[in-house]
Amino acid sequence: MFPKLTNYIENLDPNSIPVERKELLTPFIEYLQQKINLGSNISLNFICTHNSRRSHLSQIWAQTLAEHFRFNQVTCYSGGTAETAVYSMVLKVLEEAGFKIVQLSKEDNSVFAVKYSSESHPIIAFSKTYDHSFNPTMGFAAMMTCSDADENCPFIPGTEKRIALNYEDPKAFDDSPLKKNKYEERSRQIATELFYVFSKVKKS
Repeated sequence: MFPKLTNYIENLDPNSIPVERKELLTPFIEYLQQKINLGSNISLNFICTHNSRRSHLSQIWAQTLAEHFRFNQVTCYSGGTAETAVYSMVLKVLEEAGFKIVQLSKEDNSVFAVKYSSESHPIIAFSKTYDHSFNPTMGFAAMMTCSDADENCPFIPGTEKRIALNYEDPKAFDDSPLKKNKYEERSRQIATELFYVFSKVKKS
C-alpha cells in the first residue's frame, strides 16, 4: 500500500466513533463474520441516490481497508438510484489521503482508476445505477449509504442482506467555504467506521 495512505489509515481513531454509530455498524460486522465463517466470497454494493459522493467514498475505503486487514475475499461495488458522475471533490480528498487516481475517460460521466497500491488492481470508479451490469446481480449485501436511497429503494433484486449506514451528504456544503473541510470530514468518518468494522471481524 502507498506509504502516505498507510500513514493515513494508521492514524484513524475508532475510539472517536459514537456509541450509537457503533450500534448501527454491528449488523455489518455480523454479516461479514458470518460470511467469513462460511468461507464465502463477499460482495458489497454501496448504494446512494446519485452514486457521486458517499457511495464512492464508501466503496473505495471499504475495498482498501479489506486489503489492509487481508480480507481478500471481499469485493466492493457502488451504484445509485440514478446515474450522474463522480464528484471532483471526492477524488481530491482521496488523493490527499494517499490514493493515486488516473482519469481513464473524459466525458460527462468520466471513468477513473483509483489505486491504493502499486501491486493491486485499481478500483474502477464511475457513476452507475445499482443494477448496472458492472455490479453483482445476486448474493451481495446492499449497503445503503444515504437515507434517501434507503427510503426510495424498497426492493433491490439479488441482495441477500440490506444494511443501512446513512452518512450525511457533504453536497450540502458545495456552495460553502466549508466545502473541502466537510468532504474531508465525511471521508475520514467513513474510513474510520470501516476500519472499525473490519478490525472487529475475526479470520476463520
